[in-house]
Amino acid sequence: MPAPLVYIETTIPSFYHDVRTSPDIVARRDWTRRWWDAERHRYRLASSEAVVDELERGIAEHAEARLELVAALPLLPIEPAIAQIVAAYIRHQLMPANPAGDALHLALTSYHKCDFLLTWNCLHLANANKFGHIRRVNTMLGLFTPTIVTPLELLGGSDGDEPAP
Repeated sequence: MPAPLVYIETTIPSFYHDVRTSPDIVARRDWTRRWWDAERHRYRLASSEAVVDELERGIAEHAEARLELVAALPLLPIEPAIAQIVAAYIRHQLMPANPAGDALHLALTSYHKCDFLLTWNCLHLANANKFGHIRRVNTMLGLFTPTIVTPLELLGGSDGDEPAP
């Protein structure tokens, strides 16, 4: 059985290289680095041109390092059907009306049947209160529904392993 496929969304390389010092940002950066450095080998990773575009448009500080983190990852193709999925997500008020944003990441992972969408976007993506709506809309569209998680949720590896303190 192949390793689970994880879609790396824009916030992952962003938090890996984040330099802000507030405790919540430091915690997310540390969890992201722990997962990336020690756990990512357990998975097949992929990203998309949408992530690359967002990283290129982002804050200039550490931009090259953020892009380097995803440079070797295969990029999921943005097939024509994905635009229709994005439109359906927006029409069903699943995601904000920015078709190049969160709806595109979810559509890519659903269309390409990624096991996980890895993100720190807990407002629109990794949000337990939205997951039922995501599942209903994807079921209505005949799509696979990825598990949407943060790096913290993927720390610890396989069943029975505890994350390091």
